[in-house]
Amino acid sequence: MEHSFRIFFRCLIVCAFFSIGLSMNSQSFVQVQNGRFSLNGEPYYYIGANLWYAPILGSRAEGGNRDRLRLELDSLKSLGVNNLRILVGAEWGSSNAPFVEPVLLRKDGTCDESVFEGLDYLLNEMADRGMVGVFYLTNAWDWSGGYGHYLSRMGLGDSPNADGDGWNAYCRYASQFYTVKGAQKIYHRYVRSIVSRRNALTGRLYADEPAIMAWQIANEPRPFLMERAQDMAKFLRKTSRLIKSIDKNHLVSIGGEGIIGCQYDSLLFRQISSDKHIDYITIHIWPKNWSWVRNDNLSEGLGDVFLQTRRYIDQHKDVAHLLAKPIVIEEFGYPRDGASYAADASVLARNKFYEFIFAEIEQNAQSGGLVAGCNFWGWGGSGRANALRWQKGDDFLCDPPHEPQGWYSVFDSDQSTCDLIRRYAHIVQSNGRNP
Repeated sequence: MEHSFRIFFRCLIVCAFFSIGLSMNSQSFVQVQNGRFSLNGEPYYYIGANLWYAPILGSRAEGGNRDRLRLELDSLKSLGVNNLRILVGAEWGSSNAPFVEPVLLRKDGTCDESVFEGLDYLLNEMADRGMVGVFYLTNAWDWSGGYGHYLSRMGLGDSPNADGDGWNAYCRYASQFYTVKGAQKIYHRYVRSIVSRRNALTGRLYADEPAIMAWQIANEPRPFLMERAQDMAKFLRKTSRLIKSIDKNHLVSIGGEGIIGCQYDSLLFRQISSDKHIDYITIHIWPKNWSWVRNDNLSEGLGDVFLQTRRYIDQHKDVAHLLAKPIVIEEFGYPRDGASYAADASVLARNKFYEFIFAEIEQNAQSGGLVAGCNFWGWGGSGRANALRWQKGDDFLCDPPHEPQGWYSVFDSDQSTCDLIRRYAHIVQSNGRNP
């Protein structure tokens, strides 16, 4: 009897330590509880940045620059920015449009291990700095390969260039991704290879990486044609379920722009956001791109920009309250004064727009609201444009290769913007209390 009691007691102790270990492990990841983010048992609100090119800097492939990566991470850390939104890796793209190189997923469907190790390196550097990232797995647009990569491998040709008159052709082409099962099958195989990977530097499974906050299905997925809306919804559900089946520690989000990215269909937006495997809602806000303001009235038009931005946020708040899910404004940008691309151009109007978004996060942090974070687009840091369009060998900025270099990037020389980011990041990290 005494021997049996000792065995039973030891089992209780082991189970207790195992339970504590599980609890500690679960607390080390960003979670959603009662419709809000939490981290280590505390409310989690943040001011973050887009840094899509970070894994490329971390790689040993052409274009890699680990010294610069560490510099950019340290610069962002010094501003209080601990949340980054990042592209996992580019896919081989169309010959009709510029795309990011080096690519993670080659034309023949194999992954470049030297680029993959850039993601490993990045995760290790982020973990050392207490940073977390949202990692999007592909792109609805062709500047990083995106949907076109998978469609071209199914024999459907190169992606049309979406610039100018090519817009309608691109929409017709990209919408096929939701109906071509073979393209989705290739993409899902790629997703498995990423989400199930073991970090070559740390030995940790990605599912256990502390530097990952969330996986994102795609950057700005749209149906592109309304007749593809339910096909898109089905694809998103299938993908979110797949990711959760591999990784139960991290959050999953869609990566969409909100109602505008649903062809202005609020019911479609509510439908895809209600998926039980989607943990939080994302929206993007682009006043210039969406014709809320013109290049010739970037300052004078701010009043209307603020009204339209407030209306757009409130539309999505209604859905968030209905679904009890947090919202992240994970992309927003504004041009430099005079629509200049020069790194030394003034940013007075941009700063006012940034402050409008930052104040929204501050107010929600104070009140325990559902708008939990934002990621400005984006951090150019120490990089500088070499020409109007990116060419292989140029510095990576947050402006993708098909857009004017310097258009939306925040450089380390933008002192007034950096001061603004630092001030609000500090306040928001204090849960909205101005210390």
